[in-house]
Amino acid sequence: MEIRSEAVVSSKYDKLPPSMLPRTRIQMWFVCVSSCILIWTCLVQLVANGQFWSPRLLRRWNTAFGFSESGHLTKVKYFSLRSELAIPAPSPQLPSRVYKSNGYLKVSCNGGLNQMRAAICDMVTVARLLNLTLVVPVLDKTSFWADHSDFADIFDVRHFIDSLRDEVHIVKRLPKRFSREGSFVMPPVSWSNETYYLQQILPLFSKYKVIHFNKTDARLANNGLSAELQKLRCHVNYHALRFTSQIEALGNKLVQILQEKGSFIALHLRYEMDMLAFSGCTEGCSEEEAEELKKMRYAYPWWREKEIVSEEKRLQGLCPLTPEESALVLQAFSYGKDTLIYIASGEIYGRERRLMALRTAFPLTVKKETLLDPKDLIHFQNHSSQMAALDYVVSIGSDTFIPTYDGNMAKVVEGHRRYLGYKKSVLLDRRKLVELLDLHKNGTMTWDEFVIAVQEAHRNRMGQPSCRKVVVDKPKEEDYFYANPYECLCRAAACRAGIL
Repeated sequence: MEIRSEAVVSSKYDKLPPSMLPRTRIQMWFVCVSSCILIWTCLVQLVANGQFWSPRLLRRWNTAFGFSESGHLTKVKYFSLRSELAIPAPSPQLPSRVYKSNGYLKVSCNGGLNQMRAAICDMVTVARLLNLTLVVPVLDKTSFWADHSDFADIFDVRHFIDSLRDEVHIVKRLPKRFSREGSFVMPPVSWSNETYYLQQILPLFSKYKVIHFNKTDARLANNGLSAELQKLRCHVNYHALRFTSQIEALGNKLVQILQEKGSFIALHLRYEMDMLAFSGCTEGCSEEEAEELKKMRYAYPWWREKEIVSEEKRLQGLCPLTPEESALVLQAFSYGKDTLIYIASGEIYGRERRLMALRTAFPLTVKKETLLDPKDLIHFQNHSSQMAALDYVVSIGSDTFIPTYDGNMAKVVEGHRRYLGYKKSVLLDRRKLVELLDLHKNGTMTWDEFVIAVQEAHRNRMGQPSCRKVVVDKPKEEDYFYANPYECLCRAAACRAGIL
């Protein structure tokens, strides 16, 4: 009866002119339309702010509905050759952390690319600890490398700011009202802990609204920091510091070219002019070359150690392996002539003449300059940090990473590969290797004995899980945080308990 009654009523109203429709029916239509609009608006807002409400669930909605980082629709899909080299799919913008800023922190990084990379991570952590507003760091333009690249020439600035908005406020430039007033310039004390920054640095912001750290290398302790701060250092290093799309694209292209040829080794052959000059290592150099390196060392007044005995440093394991020594060590690890080797370095001192032994032993030795068309590198020429960034991408994507010296790049790449699942990194014991190489060269040790000794010495030096060595009051002698950030890895509890 109810259905029949509704049909009668319906047909009765259908015969009436539109102007005479009952007000209740018009109101019903209005409510339905308004409800649909309201529901759709709420859905869009939830998806756009999904990270705040339910990251995992709403991130799937974002993908399904095609929303970008800013909440706008997009059809772009991200992919790459390997997950570790992938440009991550944009995620909903993080909610900004709410806090009263105690002032602005300006930082001028010093050193090469990877020294500056670690420093940026440290300065973000300091800004978070002290509730400061960080100005996008300024990169070194006065060092030996004379690279005038800005932060935005190497790193994705927008991603850097957005991915850290839930931790610290970051601005591209200092507001004009503070620029006119100037800032208090100082270098923080090296290897400092939370107490130093809270008790010595934070009170300065009651007098100065802007403090400028003019040196940032190793200004935060390796150990003794809270787990939260250590994890923030990792978050900055492995997630917030993304290279520009141009660097990522060309770096991924290099990896693709190499992978099409098979598995490959990234050999960080640190036999470069700056390293030899400042370390005082002249093994394999002629007298003229040794003198040239010495003059260069004296030409830089900020380099304090002038008179250096090369042989003493070499025996202590403080010199990079030469290309000739590197070839012998690789052969001792049973790598054959069919091994594909990518030289992840700048210009080798002595150029091709010094690479002859390596190329003879390993004919498939390549560099970015031989793999790419010259026009691909034209925008990177004379920008050593951008070229180093390409080598960084390839080193992360390699099957095996072997550094011949434990400088900043070697350490930072080692830590990054640990973070990506303990990818194989052969950490050479140069002091032991120099001893073995000399024994083999003077005929005291046969080749077979040399091979066995080299492999045995490195059985536990393949980037396996381990804890950092801590040396109280001697931070330079302990293990570098960025080479083994175990607090960010699954083995942290074992290290804290002294099990590993």
